[in-house]
Amino acid sequence: MEQVTVELGGRSYPICIGKQLIGQADLILPYIRGRQVCIVTNTTIAPLFLEPLQASLSSLDKVDTVVLPDGEAHKNLDTLNSIFDTLLEKQHNRSTTIVALGGGVVGDMAGFAAACYQRGVGFVQVPTTLLAQVDSSVGGKTAVNHPLGKNMIGAFYQPSLVLADTDSLRSLPDRELAAGLAEVIKYGLIADAPFFDWLEQNLEALLARDEAGLTYAIARSCHNKARVVAADEREGGLRAILNLGHTFGHAIETVQGYGNWLHGEAVAVGTIMALDLSARLGWIDPSVGARTRSMFERAGLPVRSPEGMSTVRYLEVMAVDKKNLDGQLRLVLLRALGGATIESGVPRTQVEETLRACGAV
Repeated sequence: MEQVTVELGGRSYPICIGKQLIGQADLILPYIRGRQVCIVTNTTIAPLFLEPLQASLSSLDKVDTVVLPDGEAHKNLDTLNSIFDTLLEKQHNRSTTIVALGGGVVGDMAGFAAACYQRGVGFVQVPTTLLAQVDSSVGGKTAVNHPLGKNMIGAFYQPSLVLADTDSLRSLPDRELAAGLAEVIKYGLIADAPFFDWLEQNLEALLARDEAGLTYAIARSCHNKARVVAADEREGGLRAILNLGHTFGHAIETVQGYGNWLHGEAVAVGTIMALDLSARLGWIDPSVGARTRSMFERAGLPVRSPEGMSTVRYLEVMAVDKKNLDGQLRLVLLRALGGATIESGVPRTQVEETLRACGAV
């Protein structure tokens, strides 16, 4: 088992990465706040992994479960309320712990519920997708979507433990695995050029689900994210570099309808746009974008805008991005491979040129 620590003083927590972790009671029980637990999962994950997790928690006084519908389309306040319904109906108190078992949607909603229920209860992440294991389960961002914007209603709320069981990736559809790799590649681009080189050489092994390769890639990604989160927990500045490609990508998800494009697919296209703009500004060599495009294509990820999506619509949705400040669009771009920057005031004409070059109309 690999372990990475998110260093946040008294709120520091471990990320445990390895096989057959879900059923190990000795790993999870020390991080349960009291004697009550509510597992939040979904209809896809429950038949696969709920039983061993319940078994590892069976010594507690109360273990309840909420099974949510699967998919980004259900990441909203109505679905969130079903978690609160169960917590109240089953009389969970302030010492309860919510355990998220699933991908990023489950983790985000369960974490937001934990942040809100009785003003904050225990929270543990058990991510079951590659994207959740390397990104959404780490760092304490929790949220639900609004029709006008992705993740616009939420809270920063750190878990006490992240348990990333690599066995869960065996059942992950190829499309979901590829979507997770978009976020893995992002870490190399923003902060770890040697990792980017390693990914170029080992991408096929990761796509083939090589266990040692995936464990290494997850641990390296989590190390990079943990370092940024420790320096800027609430995204006052540096942490925004983790959103490379996300401003463009979130616009795609919002316009196309949540769930029609996977998050990692939208981020892949958004990353190509961010690299195109960085090269257009003269900050990086176009070869960085070409190498990234090649990796995305090898993984089966999209690299061009959805057909028919206009530059006007992109800019309308991007105008409500959370990183924007005082009405100015702020974008995560690259000054070098492994060197991300947060920029305001990029000329609109150059943003539009990038959008059109990447397929927008």
